Amino acid sequence: MFEGYDPGEFYDEMFASSDEVRTSCADVLSKFEKMSDDDFERRRAACDEHFLRQGVTFTVYHDDRGTERIFPFDPVPRVIPADEWEMLEAGLTQRIIALNLFLHDIYHGQQIVRDGVVPEYHIKGAKHYRPEFRGVDVPGDIYIHICGSDLIRGDDGQFYVLEDNGRCPSGASYLLENRNALKRAFPEIFSGSKVRPVDAYPVELRKMLHHVSPHREGDPVCVLLTPGCYNSAYFEHCYLAREMGIEIVEGRDLTVVDDFVYMRTTKGLVRVDVIYRRIDDDFIDPTVFRKDSVLGVPGLMNAYRAGNVALANAVGTGVADDKVIYRFVPDMIRYYLSQEPLLPNVPTYLASEEEDRKYMLDHLPELVVKAANESGGYGMLMGPSATREEIAKFRELILNDPRNYIGQPVVSLSRCPTACDGSMAGRHVDLRPYIIYGSDVKIVPGGLTRVALREGSLVVNSSQGGGSKDTWVLRD
Repeated sequence: MFEGYDPGEFYDEMFASSDEVRTSCADVLSKFEKMSDDDFERRRAACDEHFLRQGVTFTVYHDDRGTERIFPFDPVPRVIPADEWEMLEAGLTQRIIALNLFLHDIYHGQQIVRDGVVPEYHIKGAKHYRPEFRGVDVPGDIYIHICGSDLIRGDDGQFYVLEDNGRCPSGASYLLENRNALKRAFPEIFSGSKVRPVDAYPVELRKMLHHVSPHREGDPVCVLLTPGCYNSAYFEHCYLAREMGIEIVEGRDLTVVDDFVYMRTTKGLVRVDVIYRRIDDDFIDPTVFRKDSVLGVPGLMNAYRAGNVALANAVGTGVADDKVIYRFVPDMIRYYLSQEPLLPNVPTYLASEEEDRKYMLDHLPELVVKAANESGGYGMLMGPSATREEIAKFRELILNDPRNYIGQPVVSLSRCPTACDGSMAGRHVDLRPYIIYGSDVKIVPGGLTRVALREGSLVVNSSQGGGSKDTWVLRD
């Protein structure tokens, strides 16, 4: 099956060279090589059938081919040895603690601004900064309870943090279903493989929700607030609510009375203590944010300010998602923790800074340019593959709104063997681990490995044609 596989000039997660397999991958490779091509394809089809039966889909907006898609899945897992995972775990823990200290600071004393570490205009210019919540305390001073930080690996083998997702990070359900599908279709590859389980994620998520509850008597009432069935991640909302054993609600299912939140049920109103919200700040309360929102709960922010309900994640966390603020996370780690960052950022240029902007404009064909608050592969220029028209368009965008753009060098993402048209070929991957911050920090051993299925593509997002793999973290 792997005959003729060429790892190329990139860092390959399975092969150190064309004739040398990495020690951590030797066992799984030998098991796949014992399969015939027909057997492999039959099992691969069984994975697709599993996703179809389970309704594991995502939504692509503005696409004539339809919106509901099955997330493409590749059965060859990505393997991470124990020592590498230990390093990633420590680095991600360090990062989420620093980000939470930063968020508490900017919504209270803003000492990091006074000390000149992060310029004030970068914070005030962040699209998701909520100045109206200055001085509002949140349970345990935790703002980001669930974070999905995207990691990439360069051709030097070093992991880098590409971005942090601290508002409503999605994808954890695909992580869990990838493992379920692979276990059903390829059970023998798990035999003796020492793969750490991932199925504790919903349990840890529920524990965290209980931890932040303002209501300490008995079990708190937790709900998952969804925008509804037309949202791109609605499958995940239903999935996680079911796995946690909590109710899934829309804004119309909740009401606020005397600064307490209640859920409408067939037996009457039930007080709600914690809301795991999958709705952005803009839509969560039409009396405070967007007046035209029909997705949120009028009065919710009054209950939140009064401390009668907890939100995960907290309001205002989006400022930490801003790609301009991302540039300063290593400085936050040094400032708040007096430590050196264990996981480096990708070098980043800020178009709002004159010297950086000049460099970006002079080197657009060599850089990746990103809008500060876009996601899903949108609002991005891949300089080396861009047309003259695309480069000219982004030059104009940068000049018109420099605060909204950053530039980064192209990182040669690592590759994994991926089944493509009857043979194995290297395809670029990233990794999104999921971090839960409650009484302590818990990180699912693995994460969602996304893979760019198009040859040569560095864009792994599902909305841009990417797929996913199961991620194996091995026991020590």
